[in-house]
Amino acid sequence: MEPKRIIHRYLKKHRQALLAKLDGVSERDVRWPMTPTGTNLLGLVKHVASVELGYFGEVFNRPSNVPQMWLDEDAEINADMWATAEESREEIIALYQQAATHTDATIEALRLDAQGRVPWWNPER
Repeated sequence: MEPKRIIHRYLKKHRQALLAKLDGVSERDVRWPMTPTGTNLLGLVKHVASVELGYFGEVFNRPSNVPQMWLDEDAEINADMWATAEESREEIIALYQQAATHTDATIEALRLDAQGRVPWWNPER
């Protein structure tokens, strides 16, 4: 099997593992802050979705057009690390699935050695 397929399969396996962490966990517990910064289980899913959208979207000039209000200028710092009261479990899982679909399309469209540019890194990196 070619390396790109192996890596992609690995990513898909770990996506499923992340979502499995929510199985059987109460609504209270998926929202319960686990760190002093307020990070919770749903926030981790939201954060990973945001990371995929950034690194497989903007980096390769393939914007997803998926709204990410936590990246707005006036958003609270690290707002992608927790679920707000207005965000349902279903909405965050759907966001994660949208990010996965976009990432999968990017992986399929590009060669494994495709170069991207990380706009939020310093140019020296």
